[in-house]
Amino acid sequence: MSVKAVLHSEWMKIRTLRPLLIALLGGLVATTAISALVSATEDGKQSDFDPVFSSFFGLAFGQIAAVSFGVLAVGHEYTGGGIRVWLAAVPRRGLYYGCKLTVVGLCALAVGLVTGFASLLVSQALLGDKGVGLNAPGALRAAVGCGIYLALLTVLASGVAAVLRSSVGTLAVVVPIVTFLSPVFGATSATRFLPDQAGQQVLHTAPEGPLGAWTGLGVLALYAAAAVFCGRLAVERRDA
Repeated sequence: MSVKAVLHSEWMKIRTLRPLLIALLGGLVATTAISALVSATEDGKQSDFDPVFSSFFGLAFGQIAAVSFGVLAVGHEYTGGGIRVWLAAVPRRGLYYGCKLTVVGLCALAVGLVTGFASLLVSQALLGDKGVGLNAPGALRAAVGCGIYLALLTVLASGVAAVLRSSVGTLAVVVPIVTFLSPVFGATSATRFLPDQAGQQVLHTAPEGPLGAWTGLGVLALYAAAAVFCGRLAVERRDA
């Protein structure tokens, strides 16, 4: 099969498998809705109140949907031996794996960008006189960065799923890392380099800690690249 044909087949999977669509769009709904709810009740009186960062409160929940989408997109292939069928149709495993992660990443990026702008614009409108516009320092960067952040998390989760070959097992590993470790250990110099803390620096008007907005996303990109590389090795070397 050609690259175009494989890309099209992967896109059709996402369009036709309901669990993938629910996970993909769930991040948009959860992030925007929860961010809007928090902004509607926010008084903005805290001395360190950041109106831009507060627009993405719901991302703590939306990122779980992004991870789930990445995991399911790869993990469902190993359910019932479906991977054997696809590798028979696309014997070049690297082509199959690369096209799958390309489509998964682009879908996550597209929905992530909509999520970023929707969360920011709706939340700022609900903040009233405390709100800011897209021309405010860091606002446009945060909206775009939200999309990139969610896409990188999705790709990272897909890579881990290719290594573990289990949706449940991958979720049990990735979700705690991106949701629980930072709150448990607090904001320390070490936790700043965790995937979620590093990537979310782009959402702050003035990034905190040793990482800047884009360098933080760069750290998350390294995590994602490492997961993708390990996943590629697993797909190439293991029996289906």
